Amino acid sequence: MTAVTRRLHVDEPHFFQADDGVPLTLIRVRGPEQPTKGPVLLVHGAGMRAESFRPPATRSLVDLLLEDGWDVWLFNWRGSIDLTPLPWTLDDVARSDHPAAVRYITAATGASSIKAIAHCQGSTSLSMAVVAGLVPEIDLVVANSVSLHPRVPRFSKVKLRVLRPLLQGHSAYVDIAWGDGPERGFGKITRSTVRLWHAECRNGSCNMASFALGSGHPALWSHRNLDAATHEWLGTEFGKIPLSLYTQVARSERAGHIVSIRRLPGLPVHYSASAPQSQARFALYTGADNRAFLPASQKATYAYLQRHQPGRHSLQVIPGYGHADVFVGHRAHIDVFPSMLERLNEPA
Repeated sequence: MTAVTRRLHVDEPHFFQADDGVPLTLIRVRGPEQPTKGPVLLVHGAGMRAESFRPPATRSLVDLLLEDGWDVWLFNWRGSIDLTPLPWTLDDVARSDHPAAVRYITAATGASSIKAIAHCQGSTSLSMAVVAGLVPEIDLVVANSVSLHPRVPRFSKVKLRVLRPLLQGHSAYVDIAWGDGPERGFGKITRSTVRLWHAECRNGSCNMASFALGSGHPALWSHRNLDAATHEWLGTEFGKIPLSLYTQVARSERAGHIVSIRRLPGLPVHYSASAPQSQARFALYTGADNRAFLPASQKATYAYLQRHQPGRHSLQVIPGYGHADVFVGHRAHIDVFPSMLERLNEPA
């Protein structure tokens, strides 16, 4: 079998709309050989993009999936920095983006079922759609960091409850890329303050990501897990995150589980109030050192799933890893991805 690297990927873009009309994209990635297995949907985190699954200097998850024979689809949902920014909530993504993407893939491939690998708020919104019964075609969700029960560090609670209302008076977004262009006004003040607080490295986007998405120095990964090229590349992989998302996360954190704030058809208000409306298996992952969402997040979701569907789901807490380094760490292809491939290859 040919060893797959980034230069052997052939990208096939697909353009479509969410159920509420928002433009979205899927990228079907072809390797040197035809897939022998079904489609796998990869779902990025908030303020990121589909490309975030393909760091430049490491063996990526996409490489291993192609080598293992999977039909790989990278999803740019409405939170992608490759799309026009707009305010959104997890409700919008769960109700309109994920069902449309799943229907598109099943129509394009003829597959009756799909597996998914999702990160951060891509994981949360997909988990919402799955347990609400909106994507019955999905039979396995590999979910990283947080799913249905957000648990955050103490300082993140302060930011959600105190800083968020202050920020909302000045901007509709937190922009992790502040500083990439001319800085002025509120963006300049925020970036300068964050630079003073985060002196652990000179990568401005790494510092801003820690401020916007967690609590730590840094918050989203351990520097020892990143090679220099990936650390530099990550500066291009984050952008605007709407404060409407932070509002929903704040309310959900206080409730102890994800709550809907848009009251869209087909979505429950409280996601722990009833059993999942799906038989999909969940393979939950998180880093033991996660400072974006504490490992207690996935443990709480696992307890919820076990309560309603005992013995069907799994949880793995990965030593030495945090939040995003689960996917972009330079040893993730050794420490993390083989376990995910095992979950994908298990019988439904």
